Order: sequence, then C-alpha cells, then structure tokens
Amino acid sequence: MLSFISDSDHYTTVLDLASKAKHTLWIGTADIKDLYILKGKKEKPFLGVISDLIGKGVEVRLIHAKEPGQNFRDDFDRYPNLIQHLERVMCPRVHFKIIIIDMEICYIGSANLTGAGMGMKADTRRNFESGILTDEPQILDAAIEEFDKVWRGSECQKCKRKDFCSDPIV
Repeated sequence: MLSFISDSDHYTTVLDLASKAKHTLWIGTADIKDLYILKGKKEKPFLGVISDLIGKGVEVRLIHAKEPGQNFRDDFDRYPNLIQHLERVMCPRVHFKIIIIDMEICYIGSANLTGAGMGMKADTRRNFESGILTDEPQILDAAIEEFDKVWRGSECQKCKRKDFCSDPIV
C-alpha cells in the first residue's frame, strides 16, 4: 500500500490509524501543540488518546524539536500515564514528520503534530500539508531507521548544534 495523504486526510486517516495502534506508536515532529480530535461529538486532546494507548500497553515514543507551549503542557499534566510512561526525547535538529504504527505502516510527510498541520482545523484555517502513508517494507524500514538513529542519539556526538540542545539525548 502506498497512498498520497493531503490536508484533512492527516486527521481522518493518519490520526485514526495512530489511535488504533496495538503495540507501538512512534511520532517524530518538529512542532507539537495541543492537538484535539473528535470523539463522538466531543473534542478530546490527542494526548488523551496517547494516554489511553499507553494504558493498553502500547509503547509510545515521541521525538520533537522544541518545548511545546503552555496549552500542551496543561493537557499533558492531566494524564498521569504520560508523565510516568511516555518515552520522549527532544532534538532541536529534528524537522522530519514521521509516524510509525506497530512497525507495520508509516506516515512520512510535512505535517507537524498540531491542529493546523494534522487537519483538525477548518478548511480555511488548516495548513496545506501532504505526505505518504505506506506499508512498503523498503520505505517502512528506512523510516524506522531514521527515527531510531535520532532516538538512539547516534548523531549526538558529532552534532554541531549542541549549544541549542536543552535536553541532550546522549
């Protein structure tokens, strides 16, 4: 499977698949904000979905480039599972947007984990975003390795941006 994803497809397809992860969910994003999703007729922070996944035993890893804003931090603090079990690292050089679901399918594209990026906002307020959703082994393996090399800190020793790194991985 290889699908082109654009605009609100990020919300209706990518986030829907992410919310159904059974074993692992890896999210890499440059920017992260207080993203909300619809559950029935109510809005729920996507952080609540992540907390629910962690409660079901899903390993969730998050790489992001900068500290999120106060609204995100306030939502984050409402979910003890996140405080205790979310695996998170920050790398100011991360600009990729990769979501890997159960090591079986991945999204690679332009959308940050924000309402405007993932398409939750109205048509006239969201960003124009695009990417691919695939389970093609060659692409999936490359995306997993790209995420994991940052996660492992394999780039940290030779990084020329250490002065900007407030939370070094290694």
